Amino acid sequence: MQKQLVTWELISKSLRQNVPVMLLYVLDSHGSSPGRRGFFMAVNQAGEIAGSIGGGIMEHKFVEMAREQLGHFATSYSIHQQYHDKAAARQQSGMICSGDQAILLYKLTPDSITPVNKIIACLSQHQQGILELSPMGLQFTPDIKGRPDCEYHLQSELDWYYKEKIGYQEYLYIVGGGHCSLALSEVARKLDFYVHIFEDRPQLHTLQQNTAAHEKTIVRDYSQLEIMIPSGEHHYVVIMTMGYRTDDIALRALLRKSFRYCGVLGSAAKIDKMFEAYQEEGIHDSLLSRLYAPVGIEIGSQTPEEIAVSIAAQLVQVRHQPTPSLLSRRSDHKAHQ
Repeated sequence: MQKQLVTWELISKSLRQNVPVMLLYVLDSHGSSPGRRGFFMAVNQAGEIAGSIGGGIMEHKFVEMAREQLGHFATSYSIHQQYHDKAAARQQSGMICSGDQAILLYKLTPDSITPVNKIIACLSQHQQGILELSPMGLQFTPDIKGRPDCEYHLQSELDWYYKEKIGYQEYLYIVGGGHCSLALSEVARKLDFYVHIFEDRPQLHTLQQNTAAHEKTIVRDYSQLEIMIPSGEHHYVVIMTMGYRTDDIALRALLRKSFRYCGVLGSAAKIDKMFEAYQEEGIHDSLLSRLYAPVGIEIGSQTPEEIAVSIAAQLVQVRHQPTPSLLSRRSDHKAHQ
């Protein structure tokens, strides 16, 4: 979100100072396009740039195009389809990565300052809202109830709109505030997860050092998590407390909830012991098979920072799977406690 904030703040500053500014937005993308839907950047007439629409020669070309159009009083917006294939009959981007993307160049007017500042406030306060781009201008509303994450309609240059839910959409709940939690918080925040830590030791030094987490909650007992962490299709949970007993309490509190992702840090031996106990108690395999345990992708990780990378990689993998393939407790994707 920080990169998005920097871009909107450049736009706001440009509008306040009456410096012409162009918004470049990826409205749609397919295949291996380097610029994915929702990527955006700003270019102003003073030469300042923030954000990205995918990089490379394609981005360079559009930055130059934006600068040229900023000098044309009549220019308001234009939509450009780009094909990343030298064999394409037309509208070649100059790249060979395959795929295609639609890029909007939108010269913002002074009356855009109000919605732009609302977007900045939304992102700064970790809230959500709907950004809308159309021939009518840039608009923003905080009402997201029942709205899809993204909508794009293009009938013609005069009949189109783009609507996108902005702000944090994915929430990572980390149970435990130790060294691995600190490292994972730092990586996950950069990946645009809203990070919420739960810990039962208020004086824990790594918890106090953690400035990456958006929220930190002290619990009396991890059994409280049953009412503190809600189910959700955009909710991710990683359990990494100080040991087996507290991991067990936390997992029992959350086992019957529905998350996009729920993982437990630990060795394979520890996980096997934990699961054997659950099976003996009659807890059904259908609940246990949903867990990513041991958590993380196998990269031979040892340090907290390496473990954080292995877990973060798995979170990204799940994020981009329409229907995640759930790993079982016998998964070879392991991180070591």
